[in-house]
Amino acid sequence: MTAHEDDPHRLVSAAVVVGVDGTPAAHSAIRWGATVAARRGRRLILAYGMNSTPAKTWLVAYQPMVDEAVQTLKIHGEQVLATGTQVAREAAPGVEADTLLSEQSPAKMLIGLSESAHMVVLGSRRSGAVSHLGSTILAVAAHGRGTIVAIRENGEEITSGPVVVGVDGSPVSDTAVVAAFAEAAERETDLVAVHTWSDLTFTEFASTGLIEIPAEDLQTAEQAVLAERLAGWQQRYPEVTVQREVYPSTPAQHLREWSERAQLVVVGSRGRGGFRGLLLGSTSQSLIQHSACPVMITRPA
Repeated sequence: MTAHEDDPHRLVSAAVVVGVDGTPAAHSAIRWGATVAARRGRRLILAYGMNSTPAKTWLVAYQPMVDEAVQTLKIHGEQVLATGTQVAREAAPGVEADTLLSEQSPAKMLIGLSESAHMVVLGSRRSGAVSHLGSTILAVAAHGRGTIVAIRENGEEITSGPVVVGVDGSPVSDTAVVAAFAEAAERETDLVAVHTWSDLTFTEFASTGLIEIPAEDLQTAEQAVLAERLAGWQQRYPEVTVQREVYPSTPAQHLREWSERAQLVVVGSRGRGGFRGLLLGSTSQSLIQHSACPVMITRPA
C-alpha cells in the first residue's frame, strides 16, 4: 500500500470538483479549478445543484406544475453546465471535464462530493455574497471533507507571490501546514508561515494578563512553537524557502494583509461545536469574505 492509498483525496481517481451557478464568481472558480486539474493530471467535475426539493414541496398538490418547475430548473442547470464546460476548456484546453446535474441543494451535493474529491472549488465575491450558491461556500467549508478552495470573483490563477499558511499550533493547523508545503513546492515558490499568539483583537490582547509577560520572552517562546510545527516539513521539502512571521494577535487581519501579495492562503478549519460559524472558525470566514487571493481550507480526511 502506498502512502496515499488510505486517503481518498489523494487517489488518482479523485477529481477537482467545481460548484457552478453561472455567475462571474463561479466562472473564476472554473478557470482556477480547470488549471489546477490540468496541471495535476486530474479529472474536472463541474457540479450544479438544482435544489428542486422546495419546488416539489410547495407545489405538491399540483403535479403538472411540479414537473414543469423541475424541468425549468433542469434546463437552466444544463445551460449553466454547458457554459461552464466552455469556460473550462478555454482556460485549460486539454482538461477532461465532466458535468453533474443534481436535484440536491448545492451545499448537500458538494459536501457529499467532498468525501472523495481531490478538492472542491467555489467562487465568492469579495463582499462575501455568493449569489445562487448563497451560504453554500460557508456550509461546504464547515462540513465538507478534505480541501475546500474559495476563489475571488475575477480572481484568475495567480502565479506570483508566496503561499501563506496560518499556524496556530493546533493539530488542525498541522493539516494546513502539510497542504501549504505541498502547494509551495508544486508552485516553486516560497512559503510564509504566519503564527499568532492569540485570536483576540489587539485591544483585547493588551487588556489580558499576557501583556505582563515581557514581549521578548513571548516572541522567543512563540518562535520556538512555530519552528517546532514546521521542522519536519522543512526537512521533507528542502527546496521550499520558509519565512516565519509571529504576531501577538488578530490572525485574520494579518492573513488578509498577506493575501494582498500571496498567490494562495492556506488555513485549517477549526471545529468548536455544532454551529456553522463556530465549526468553520472566524478566521476562515473572514478570509473567505475578504481575502485578495484564493483561500484553501483544509479539513481532516
